[in-house]
Amino acid sequence: MMPSGLYVLGSAASGRRNLMTLNWASQVASDPKLVAVSIEAGAVSHTLVEASGVFSLNILDRKDRAIVRKFVKPLDDEGHPTELAGFGVESLVTGAPVLDLAAAWVECQVRQSIPCGSHSLFLGQVVGCGQRGADGFEVLRMEDTRMNYGG
Repeated sequence: MMPSGLYVLGSAASGRRNLMTLNWASQVASDPKLVAVSIEAGAVSHTLVEASGVFSLNILDRKDRAIVRKFVKPLDDEGHPTELAGFGVESLVTGAPVLDLAAAWVECQVRQSIPCGSHSLFLGQVVGCGQRGADGFEVLRMEDTRMNYGG
């Protein structure tokens, strides 16, 4: 089961990549494993996920709360395959960036997109996942920051 928290969503399409702070995410099915993310319609990440049909969801450890604010605006992508805006990233199954400092992550292929006014809900099937942190790490949550929205 996916923990509730404050995440960094990775997206990529047409040679552009982005990482975005996001808090509206949830596992919505177990067979197949489906994750739902809600992304603001005008966001760069929305455009990239819509175009590519993939996204990554990076789960951060609470100790990394200071960096989550770095992803509230679109990032400058200088085209270095292992770096995005000064952060180490890697491209795994989907091509959406996965943060080197993520304690865990899931990569998803969009199965359905539902327009919801100001946001779209993307339902993604998990096609890859991993963990770098120790079992039992504490997931970064909204209340660990002064933020009240990410998405």
